[in-house]
Amino acid sequence: QVQLSESGGGLVQAGDSLRLSCAASGRTFSSYAMGWFRQAPGKEREFVAAVRRTGGNIYYANSVKGRFTISRDNAKNTVYLQMNSLKPEDTAIYYCALTYSGSYYNVNAYDYWGQGTQVTVSS
Repeated sequence: QVQLSESGGGLVQAGDSLRLSCAASGRTFSSYAMGWFRQAPGKEREFVAAVRRTGGNIYYANSVKGRFTISRDNAKNTVYLQMNSLKPEDTAIYYCALTYSGSYYNVNAYDYWGQGTQVTVSS
């Protein structure tokens, strides 16, 4: 069993930055890829970013490329999402998730999810 817990969300203005954290417990964190997804009201959950177990391979949605950075610290069992130049359309609940598979973009490929943290960007 794995437990994931996100933190760092909040209300910011357009152009501001936020750093989300996701702490994991219960399994060998460094053995699995981690991803960030988001879900806006009335929309489906969408892929944001993913990082493979060693941090050497990283994937981003086109909508966040160049603004968001995913990273992980395996010694702390934590994955981060640094979000810069935030836009109102980034407003959503952000979830971290763990996957055993290689389908990083696919929401259905993830086996464990956190409870989510709200990010609200005002214009």
